[in-house]
Amino acid sequence: MSANAESTILCFVASRPDGTTCPSEVARSLANDHNAPLEWRDYMPAVHEAVDALIARKEITLSWKSVVMGERTGPYRISARKQNL
Repeated sequence: MSANAESTILCFVASRPDGTTCPSEVARSLANDHNAPLEWRDYMPAVHEAVDALIARKEITLSWKSVVMGERTGPYRISARKQNL
């Protein structure tokens, strides 16, 4: 499920090059794609795992209240990686 979460995250950030995505949006999308066999919250661990992998590969950036975060801690938003980061 994590690979699917990674591709879903990348689709969201590609569609919002100047915006951010909430991780719960990704989880809800995954639940809808799977005809909701699980509650969307059940997809959050896979989303967090995918976020960690994408951060390690420097494919995305995390932030909270416009402050860039180096790692996933507490609430966060996901965005496309900027060239200068």
